[in-house]
Formats: sequence, C-alpha cells, structure tokens
Amino acid sequence: MTTVNRSARTGQFVSNATAARWPQYTTTERIGAGTSNNQTVFRDAGSGQFVSAAFAARNPAKTIRQMV
Repeated sequence: MTTVNRSARTGQFVSNATAARWPQYTTTERIGAGTSNNQTVFRDAGSGQFVSAAFAARNPAKTIRQMV
C-alpha cells in the first residue's frame, strides 16, 4: 500500500517534510487496493483518530473528511 500526506486545511497532498513540520494540520493516508471508498468519515489531522461530524464542523482546519 502507498501512503500519502494530506493537508487538513486545503485537502491537497503535501510532502513528508511538510507533514513532519505541521503534524497537527496533516494526516497520512493509505491508498490503493483494499480501500472501498464508500463511507464518509472524519479524522483529527494531528492524531488520526476518528471524530464526529459535529467536531469536524467546529474544527475545520484540524480535521479532514475522507472516504473509506
């Protein structure tokens, strides 16, 4: 599986160096085979833990929406 880093603020892919510099605003995701992409979830960018939609709405710069 391949991993990529994504900015929680913009949703754009970022480099490993950027992810290391701003861990609270980025997340690392696995992509490729084995991901069905049919359910929406929200994650805290810093910890990677799943959070509620309400939390994500209150903290848009520190959360990401992704399909799993």
